Amino acid sequence: MADDSGTYVFFVGAGPGAVDLITVRGVRLLEKADVIVWAGSLVNGELLDFARKDAAVFDSSTMSLEETTRVLCEASSAKKLCVRLHTGDPSIFGAIREQMEELDVRGVRYEVVPGVSSFSAAAAVLKTEYTVPEISQSLIITRMEGRTPVPGRERLRAMAAHGTSMALFLSSSMIESVVDELLLGGVYTKETPAAVVYKATWKGERTIRGILGDIAKKCVDAGIKKTALILVGEFLGAAYNKSKLYDKTFETGFRKRRDV
Repeated sequence: MADDSGTYVFFVGAGPGAVDLITVRGVRLLEKADVIVWAGSLVNGELLDFARKDAAVFDSSTMSLEETTRVLCEASSAKKLCVRLHTGDPSIFGAIREQMEELDVRGVRYEVVPGVSSFSAAAAVLKTEYTVPEISQSLIITRMEGRTPVPGRERLRAMAAHGTSMALFLSSSMIESVVDELLLGGVYTKETPAAVVYKATWKGERTIRGILGDIAKKCVDAGIKKTALILVGEFLGAAYNKSKLYDKTFETGFRKRRDV
């Protein structure tokens, strides 16, 4: 069954791990789906409990782009509702652009349903805020260069030169090199707070806190090599300033200034 626009293919963000962190819209689509293509190596399999018993399910971890495209196109042609289930939010390291372009070429309509990203989940697990007034007002989401290159201007040392809050995906297996690159940026030091969050919101969730001087060893000693985010920046430290948002002396469009 398509939606009112005649769309049959939906790219759905599954959220960071916990079953109840998928969006309500995502659950409703899973419940109605005739076909589901899911990232079996990354997405919590318990989400498939929302699916109909007669839904056709494909694990994209064993499929190529051509194979997933064929399933999506065949579902749309047969007027079957198809959910392409991605981990976290599809827009961040989700490799959905190439899939969408394949559908565009074939004239297949689709929609994207956003999800909770693991960088948001990691902050929630650590009970922290990336944007701390006068400490850090920006967040860089990036990755260490590995088998997949990154643009030269986005090498980790160049990004580290900003010294702001940073969340690194797909990099925990190279954490020693990550630390070296971050320090070459010239702003972070070995005393800069850092953390590693493994499988945020999953049942096997683990967190490691430290500083750039020791986080790599702690991570290696813990045996964490993948499915983890590396966070770095002063937002993880003790320093902070209160925002103006709730300051009684700060007037807003909704609240008058109070001097006492």
